[in-house]
Amino acid sequence: MALRINPFSKINNDTGFGNSSSGSVGRFVNKDGTFNLRKEGRPYWERMSLYHFMLNLSPLKFFCAILLFFFSINLIYTAIYLVLGAHEFVGIMWQSKWQVFKEIYFFSTETFTTVGYGRVNPIGDGANLVASLEALNGFLYLAVFTGLIYGRFSKPKAFLMFSDYATIAPFQDKMGLMFRFASYKNNHTLTDVEVKVTAALLVTENGKTAYQFYDLPLERSKIQNLPMNWTVVHPIDENSPLQGLNQDDLKAADLEIYVLIRAFDDVFSNFVLKRTSYTYEEIHFNRRFVPMYRETGNSTILELHKLSESKEVDVTVAVPFSPIERS
Repeated sequence: MALRINPFSKINNDTGFGNSSSGSVGRFVNKDGTFNLRKEGRPYWERMSLYHFMLNLSPLKFFCAILLFFFSINLIYTAIYLVLGAHEFVGIMWQSKWQVFKEIYFFSTETFTTVGYGRVNPIGDGANLVASLEALNGFLYLAVFTGLIYGRFSKPKAFLMFSDYATIAPFQDKMGLMFRFASYKNNHTLTDVEVKVTAALLVTENGKTAYQFYDLPLERSKIQNLPMNWTVVHPIDENSPLQGLNQDDLKAADLEIYVLIRAFDDVFSNFVLKRTSYTYEEIHFNRRFVPMYRETGNSTILELHKLSESKEVDVTVAVPFSPIERS
């Protein structure tokens, strides 16, 4: 049976996701905010952005990439020096092949970093030419990785964490779709915070199945400051595309909720963005988030580990959720 969507819902044709008519396509937006998209038709090295890749590596992987490049480039130069021959150098104290290899390798690292301790020196024209090129390569290496390290530290980043799932529970005199998020870094208090929420639903009309995108009106779409957490609420009323849909309907429609947060961060003195999404499998019915703060004598404690904690709600006796609640 075709799923009937509330005709008073506002369709959003400006999401940039296009119109898929091939049935379920998986997520449009991954949990980490990246788009679930793969490009083809051009060579990989043209599509690959090395700068973006290095900026977004985890700190451990970034450090390992620096070490791997350093060791690899010095092994290449060591191989070139060995091809030229050990007789192109003076000051080598050992005779075995392994010892010669180590001497020349460490000479390469000293040249690459322009340390130049001075015991092993090139005397042949070939070795001197390669050493001069390696020194130039070393300067470029330091410049590039210094820029990358600066870029990683200075890149505006929204340090936001989202609840693992969204809920549908009583809200005022109706039902509401809810999720919440919080800023988890000290001193990164966001201001002028805006949130936009879009729903993707697989709809069949006139015998044609395609995704349609709907703006979800929010109980509040903007706040001045985000020192604590924010529970975002979409009232499921006469303007909601979710009105009248149960859990099976959401599954049949392959529902995905796309979330976009935009705010100003005083630390970076710039705007930051954060995306995430919730699929129908990550929407729990009749559950309400528990408060995630507690008061002390002179301050408020935000308990970030409770961001996804919720409790079951008996809809027959439930007290409706109020947007005035701090949680």
